[in-house]
Amino acid sequence: MNITILYFAALRETLGLEREEVRLPGGIASAGELRAWLADRGAAWGEALAQGRNVQVAVDRVLGDAETPLREGAEVAFFPPVTGG
Repeated sequence: MNITILYFAALRETLGLEREEVRLPGGIASAGELRAWLADRGAAWGEALAQGRNVQVAVDRVLGDAETPLREGAEVAFFPPVTGG
């Protein structure tokens, strides 16, 4: 499955990357599985996307969670929590 991943705010700065196109290996079908796969890259990835870190996800511009399914061509965005004010 091919998807586009977008990184915002502090995540973008930490990873030094705004977006990437990736082909996912088999078995990755949800936003949570994607996050774990990315964190397994190690180094900055492991730190920025580690389990327990407060990171939000949106799939195709709709706020989601770890269970949100992915589809071919999806746009997945990771970003820190947004506060009002």
